Amino acid sequence: MLLHLHPDNPQPRNIHTIVNGLSKGEVIIYPTDTIYGLGCDIYQQKAIERICRIKQVNPQKAQLSFICHDLSDLSQYTKSISTPLYRMLKSYLPGPYTFILPASKEVPKILKSKKDTIGIRVPDNNIARAIVKELGHPILSTTLPGEMVEEYTDPELMYANFEKLVDIVVDGGIGGMVPSTVIDCTGEEPVIIRQGAGEWVAE
Repeated sequence: MLLHLHPDNPQPRNIHTIVNGLSKGEVIIYPTDTIYGLGCDIYQQKAIERICRIKQVNPQKAQLSFICHDLSDLSQYTKSISTPLYRMLKSYLPGPYTFILPASKEVPKILKSKKDTIGIRVPDNNIARAIVKELGHPILSTTLPGEMVEEYTDPELMYANFEKLVDIVVDGGIGGMVPSTVIDCTGEEPVIIRQGAGEWVAE
C-alpha cells in the first residue's frame, strides 16, 4: 500500500492505519528528517527478523536503531542519563542525529548490540513522530538495502521497488539523500562515528 501523508499535518486516519499495521507486525518504509527508513514496531520480533532478511543482515550484527517521540520517551530506553548528556541531547534533538547510548532493560534483546548499547533517534519529522506517538513506543529505524540512494528519495519509486517486501510505503514527499550523523555517547566524551546531515560541534 502506498499511503500519502501531509508532511506538516499528517492525517490522523492514515496515521491510525499505519499504527494498526505496525501493531500486527507489518513492515513500513517511512520518511524521517534525513533519508527514508525501513521500520516496524520494536516489540514485533518477527517483523524485525523480516527487516533483517530484506537487508540480508544478521539481527545481532545489524546495528539497528529506533525512533523515539521525544526526550522523555528516549530516557525509558537508556540507562540513567547524566545532566550534561541530557543537556547535549536536548540541544540537538529533534534533529538529524543518532545517539548511541547504553541500552536499558526496556530494549528488546534482538536490538541490543553485544556491548549492550542502542542507537536512538528523535527526528525532526512530523510523520515519523506522529506514528511513534500514536503507537506508544518506538519504531525501528534502519536504511533501505542497496547503494542507490537516488532511488530512496521518491516514495513512488520505493513503492515500485519494495511493494512485495513491505506492507506500507508512507509517502511524505521527496526524502533526503544524506543519513543522520551518528554520535557514540557511551564513553567519557561523545565520539562522532559517522558524519551525516547534522552539524556536530563538540562541547
